Amino acid sequence: MTVPDMGSMDLISWGVQTIKDFIEAIGYGGIFFLMTLESMALPVPSEIVMTFGGWLAYDGKLSLFWVGLAGTLGCVAGSMIAYKIGEYGGRPFIRKYGKYIFLKESSVDDAEVWFKKHGNWAVFGSRLLPVVRTFISIPAGIAKTNFPMFIALTFLGSLPWCYALTYAGFYLGANYEILSPYYNLFTIIVIVALVALFFYYMHRRRRKRIARDKSNEPQEE
Repeated sequence: MTVPDMGSMDLISWGVQTIKDFIEAIGYGGIFFLMTLESMALPVPSEIVMTFGGWLAYDGKLSLFWVGLAGTLGCVAGSMIAYKIGEYGGRPFIRKYGKYIFLKESSVDDAEVWFKKHGNWAVFGSRLLPVVRTFISIPAGIAKTNFPMFIALTFLGSLPWCYALTYAGFYLGANYEILSPYYNLFTIIVIVALVALFFYYMHRRRRKRIARDKSNEPQEE
């Protein structure tokens, strides 16, 4: 891969081309592997993997159908592994090893609440939601939900997610010249949104900690 001349290409364009080159180099097997890692709750963003796979499909370097299918099957494979971790390792595994894969017990708590509220269909619905989709498999394993049903609902839920991102990448490739002037503005918006989400997350954690501390205080007689 040749690094572009930064004098003729801005940083965002260079980053875009670097990611495209990487996805092209790893091919369908690499997309399957990365989406497997993503569904194991590892920090691999499916939004980047699948979107740039779709862009390469527009360029004619990959097939739109096989990009989406490789991503979907990767989601199923990673979810099966995460399910088994939850089934056999449970919360003790998360407490001991979660920090090494950037998985907090609080994230599992949130997924478990979602799972208990919606039952087996939480597996399907969660696949269409960012963040939650990567954590639902472990609570499903802890709850020992029906494994064949879990696989089927994971496949059905992951299919539209992966193909939607793939088509989004295809559209992005078709309209790159039109959209490129807005990339810098988009980048600023994303950064501001991420900062806002971070502070919101910290605020929620602080409120939960205060509420927990109050609940543990001895009651006056």
